[in-house]
Amino acid sequence: MEKYMSIIEKLASSLNRRDEVPNQELAKEIILSKNKKAVKELIENLSNTKAIQNDCIKVLYEIGEQEPKLIADYINEFVQQLHSKNNRLQWGAMIALGTITIERPKEIYEILPTILKAADKGSVITKDHAVNILIKLCTTKSHTDGAFNLLIEQLLKSPTNQLPMYAERAIPVINEKNKILFVETLTSRLDDIEKETKRKRVEKVIKKFK
Repeated sequence: MEKYMSIIEKLASSLNRRDEVPNQELAKEIILSKNKKAVKELIENLSNTKAIQNDCIKVLYEIGEQEPKLIADYINEFVQQLHSKNNRLQWGAMIALGTITIERPKEIYEILPTILKAADKGSVITKDHAVNILIKLCTTKSHTDGAFNLLIEQLLKSPTNQLPMYAERAIPVINEKNKILFVETLTSRLDDIEKETKRKRVEKVIKKFK
């Protein structure tokens, strides 16, 4: 008779693996079986040792990317991790929140001040995924205007290294109503961009809407 392996025993670090394959396989297994108990166990172990934390958050956002409903009840738990000193846990939680934005737009919109504060203090990856959350919220009717104004704020203050990517990612949410402000915002940043390749990427986005 095969020994039952707990969720934690299936994580990459528990198996002494340095790759992410066990975590990805575990995420698939949980999605296929819609195992809510396993998701709860992963959430509970976000306070475990650093290696376990890292694996758990990876499995959780992998689940979120394919089956957001399974992790959508844990918004508060992910928000708590935005303040973590473990950088991997912090940006992993931001990715997880991004995966459930369309599933729970109202709740995510309400915690935007916390999300954006964490983005300001956090790593580049944390910032990138906070901007992704704003772009997703721009596609939800009741939060379009508020989210777009916050996206403009991010474009105004984002590091020039990230600006072209943010501008490109925003393209799908630009329309007749908001394109003038979008173009003005990007144009105002052109002189800040020292690298020609990056400036050209932003100019290309501007041209799309002129």
